[in-house]
Parts: sequence; C-alpha cells; structure tokens
Amino acid sequence: MNPTANYIENLLNVKDPCLNFVDCSQTTYKGRKVIMCTAIAELDTCPNCKSADYYIYNGFKVVHIPYISADESNPVIIKVKKHGIFCKNCELYSYPSTQIVDKYCHISNAVKRKIIVGLTKDHSMTSIAEENGVSVTTVQRYLDNCSAQFTPSFDSLPEHLAFDEFRGVGRKLHFICQDGEKHTIVAILENRFKNTIIKYFLQFPEIVRKTVRTVSMDLNCYYGDIVRQIFPNAELVIDRFHMVQMVNRSFIGFRVQVMKQLDKKSREYKLLKRYWKLYMKKYKDLEGSKQFYDRCLKVPYTPAQIVDEGLKCNETLKNTYDFMQDFVYALADKDTKKINDLLDSNIGQYCERLKTTIRTLRKNRRAVINGAKMSYSNGCLEGVNRKIKQIERTAYGYSNFTHLLKRIRLEQNIICFKKALNRRVLFSAFIKHM
Repeated sequence: MNPTANYIENLLNVKDPCLNFVDCSQTTYKGRKVIMCTAIAELDTCPNCKSADYYIYNGFKVVHIPYISADESNPVIIKVKKHGIFCKNCELYSYPSTQIVDKYCHISNAVKRKIIVGLTKDHSMTSIAEENGVSVTTVQRYLDNCSAQFTPSFDSLPEHLAFDEFRGVGRKLHFICQDGEKHTIVAILENRFKNTIIKYFLQFPEIVRKTVRTVSMDLNCYYGDIVRQIFPNAELVIDRFHMVQMVNRSFIGFRVQVMKQLDKKSREYKLLKRYWKLYMKKYKDLEGSKQFYDRCLKVPYTPAQIVDEGLKCNETLKNTYDFMQDFVYALADKDTKKINDLLDSNIGQYCERLKTTIRTLRKNRRAVINGAKMSYSNGCLEGVNRKIKQIERTAYGYSNFTHLLKRIRLEQNIICFKKALNRRVLFSAFIKHM
C-alpha cells in the first residue's frame, strides 16, 4: 500500500477499501482555506451483473465530501474521483459508492455522528451547525430523525411515578412524568390540563395502570383526582420539599408583615430584618454559647439569642416559628405521630397564611404521611426540570414544542443509557434511522 495513503487513512480514521488516497494538501475551496484530501474510487466488477471482464472505463466524476475537523477554521474536505464504467454485458453505466457517505447524500456519516453527539450535550443548534459546516436546518432535520427512538409504548408503566410541570414554549406549562426509581422520562405532554393527562394515561390498559404503586407530586390541587381516577392501586406521596417550602413561606410572609409594622430604627426591626437567614436554619444548629459583638445592635449576642429576641416582639410570630421548626424536625425523623399532632393542633394561634397551609395539609393528610415515611420524592424530577431550563436558556428559547421535546428526550435518555449501553453503539442506532 502507498505510505501516503496509509498515513491519510489513519489520520482521518477512514477504513474504506474502495478509496485509494493519493494526496493531502491545504488549498482554497469555495473561498475558504481547507485541507483537501484527494482519493480515487474504482470498480473491479460491475455492481449490477458482477461481471469482471465485459466493461470499459467511461470517464469520471468528482464529489466533495465535508468531513469532521478538529479546527473549524481549517475544515477537511475529501475529494473523491469516481471512475465510471460501462458494462457491455448488462449495458448499464455505474459509479463506485463509498462507505463514508450514504447514497444521494453529500454529508459524511462521521459528520452526522458528530451532530448527534452535539445534540446530546448542552450546545445550541447554531453552534453545532457552525462547528460541522452545515446549516441549522440540517441539524434540525437530524434531530427530527431521532424521533424514531422515542416512540411511546403503552405496554408497561413503572411502579413509582413522579408528576410535575415545567415552563416551556411560549411560557406555557407542560406536564412531565418520570420513573421514580430509574429516573427515565415516561411522558412529556404539551400542556398540564386535567383532560389531557387523563386521556394520555387511559391509553395504557387497566392491568398496566394497576401496577403503579406510588405517585409523587407537589400540592397541585387536581393531581390527586387524576391519580385516583386512572391508578386505582396507587398511593399519593407529597414531596417533602414542597411541604417544607409551604410552611417556610408562611413564616417568611408573616415575618415581613410584622416587620413592616415596626419602626425601621427600632431594635426589633433590626433583629427581624438583618438576621433573617438565622430564622430559616434549624434551631438546634444555631450557635448558643459563643457570642459576637454586633455593631448594629451594639450588644454581644449568640445566633440563638438573636432568634429568641426577635420572636419576643410578637406571640403569633413565635407560635408560627415553633410550628415550622417542629414540622421540619418531624419530617426529618419520619415521625408520623408528631406530624398528625401538629396538623390537629389549634390553628387559632398561628398566622392566617399558616392556617391556610395547615388546612391544605389536613386535606391531603394521607399523602403527607406517605411523604414523611416513604423514600420517594420529586427530587429527581426537579433535577430534570433544571436541565430543561438550561436547554432552553442555551437555545434562547424554543418556538416549536416538538423540537424541545426531542432535545429533552435525547439529552436525558443519553445520560440514563450511558450506564447500560456503549456510546458508539447508541449513536450508530440513531444513524440507522437517518
């Protein structure tokens, strides 16, 4: 073999027996400086009748195939000279075909694989197109071709589901459902309307829907009705984070309300305003022995003393703070008896916002208890929502829900499949559908 050809093949990682590389040089192509690799493709037999004796050469045609490059400023072009033949046996004209590019296509398979790799990462379609020397429309076309990998199946459902929503196209809220154990996406719907969700899950047979054991969710008012209607054997699980968030916001809102009624120069106002972060910590984690001098209060205090002094200005504020602390500790200890006692306590001693929160928790008491004693939550789904926000931010938003859906599916499922499949095998599966 020609040493130059062997060197070029190893450099480009091209293993095609039909190609014989003869040259590699830097030149100008369509007004750009490129690295031009020249190869010759010839036929030994007629591809139609397999005849090796009854053919004559009939000129050649030149094709330029863009190839992957490590430097965008120096793209690689493979110039292939295809020698044509005329077969006297079957009386047909033929040209050789190469493995680096599909028939009737000028974009190499290596570039296609690189585009798919870019789509699985946090890159915009414009940057992927510029990196590979193709148009944005081409990148969108390959993204659309990946849809064959995400056809919905209504044969099975995970035992543990998680419901939530995220803001997407046109600032609308879209419904998302995820496997609570394997963390794979089960469904993403264009809206979160009750009828849309019910219609989707009713496509699963009843025997499949009965296999669902738990559904984790936030305190959305109609998710409970949906679960009871379509999953007869499922237990509702309220996410612990959302319960703590509701209670904390009740205290924060009332603290601000009390603070606004005080004089801004008063000592009580400074205690509630300046050290608001201390009220959000667990009381047992506050330093109670080592004092520090505060220039604002002009008195040495420990963090625990600051909290105690701030709560003395209002009895209802102290009762609300005590409920918040007891509820957080009960959830951390999975003390369902303590949670029941807190929900049954006299709500007259608390602020109005906390009263509303307690009534909401009472209404969903069984789901709240399940959230406290079970290990399932919406934490995995909140992480996916954070990833979706990053996808939208990188692309400066999406106007097409289908493109957003496919990009989410592609990025998230690649992450989940990495542990089970070889990356190259997965990408080759995508290429087959293009």
